[in-house]
Amino acid sequence: MTGLEIDYVTLLPALVPIGGAVLVLVADLIRPSLRRIPFAIAGLAVVASGAATVPGLAQVRGDAQATLCLSPRAPDSGSGALPSGVEGLPRTCFWQADSLTSSLQLAAAIATLVVVLLAWPRARTRADRDGTGEPIEAILLLVAFAGTVVVAASRDLGTWLIALELATLPVIALIALSGRRGAVAGAVQLLVTSLVSFALLVLGAALWLVATGTPMLDANAALLGEGYQVEAIGAGAVAWPDASSAILALAVVLIIAGLGFKLSLVPFHAWTPTAYAGASVPVATFLATVSKLGALAALLVVLRAITVVGASALAAIALLAVLSMTVGNIMALRQHDVVRLLAWSTVAQAGWVVLPLVSVSSLGNRAAGTYLLTYVVATAVAFAVVALMLRDRPGSGRTLDAYEGLWHRRPWRAGALALALTSLAGLPPGIIGLVGKIVALRPVVVEGWIWLAVIAAANAVLGVAVYLRWLRPVVTTTEESAEVLPATRGPGSRRAIIAGLVIGSALLVVVSVQPDVLLRLLG
Repeated sequence: MTGLEIDYVTLLPALVPIGGAVLVLVADLIRPSLRRIPFAIAGLAVVASGAATVPGLAQVRGDAQATLCLSPRAPDSGSGALPSGVEGLPRTCFWQADSLTSSLQLAAAIATLVVVLLAWPRARTRADRDGTGEPIEAILLLVAFAGTVVVAASRDLGTWLIALELATLPVIALIALSGRRGAVAGAVQLLVTSLVSFALLVLGAALWLVATGTPMLDANAALLGEGYQVEAIGAGAVAWPDASSAILALAVVLIIAGLGFKLSLVPFHAWTPTAYAGASVPVATFLATVSKLGALAALLVVLRAITVVGASALAAIALLAVLSMTVGNIMALRQHDVVRLLAWSTVAQAGWVVLPLVSVSSLGNRAAGTYLLTYVVATAVAFAVVALMLRDRPGSGRTLDAYEGLWHRRPWRAGALALALTSLAGLPPGIIGLVGKIVALRPVVVEGWIWLAVIAAANAVLGVAVYLRWLRPVVTTTEESAEVLPATRGPGSRRAIIAGLVIGSALLVVVSVQPDVLLRLLG
């Protein structure tokens, strides 16, 4: 017999946003006319969820906060002895959060908070008929954020799959919420992509179950598969028989392909520019940050469970990384719309995120987490600046020309954008971007993938051209751009957007001045 152990404190990062979504519903029933209450509740819930991840950050390597655990227990009557065969069962936990998992959850909370601030509604005007969109948008953001938190800590196939889709489907609704033709097109394309992705993930999960005999995404739990030969190597590593190894390798390749859609890896990237362009700036920010955190967290759950798959999965990751970097950078160089430029930047940066995963090891996993956190903070800052520009220039704030002379007109805003773009490019003063690229290349070099490191270095140079192309008009001043234009009433609350920009910029400054803060956080 087994007993289920539940530690609700450990589950708080996921329980709090779900509770926040319920509170939004209650508040909307009581006072539906208050437009900002749903976002205030969402912001508080996200902050509380992020605070709940702090204990997990203190975990030393090899330790994790665990809950939802099944452990053998003696029957209630009789001698108290365990039945034959049960006494050898290990303790199985469906939720595990170590320092890397908690770091990804905390980053998702911070990014979601910035999104909430960017989406904060302005004061009601006569043109605003009602506030029915606010509670829906706040609830969808909280549900998608909760799915991201859960998938990072899940350790079984069922929870992993459900949480991954829970982090995806609300975003589709968020894109379509505006009702514009471009938004509907982006939502439909993302929906179709998500269905294909889910099909690949389910097929990969089924093959995982066949190969291991267990639904757990854990190398130790896989030992419970009946009839499999197991060979201990070192401190607990496992050598699988030939047939199971082939099936397991195919399962991992399918899972990587399924997650490739969510990470915007080439050739699974086609939805990205359409969805970003059709979505509002806050939703595009969520897609570029929180959704990518959830996808990488899901991939790391699988890669941590397989350390002996073989070279096939590694070659697949290397190929995806090379294609994503190259195609993303080349297409970004052709964009004049800054949102589309950031969309293709996401594709290129996704290649850098998965690059260190060619080393299926703790070093590779933490290097990928380090680079993704760097990308998330810098991208959130860039989108916050875009949101401010669209508020000041609703009709033309998305073009590169709108940023001409920004350094003279809005120096603090230009400084934040410059720090974000140099961080993405890996140039000073965005030191954290350079550190992130070095950290990402380290596992590649250690594993002997020299050709891959050379291609990555070439793409780093190409990426510099992408971001300098946006930075050039920012520092260029003409007579027309030197004029300070009066602010107009575009979408969003100016104060809330500025607050989101300040939060992101402050984090970016801290990790650029002290990169070891981020490196120590991720071990």
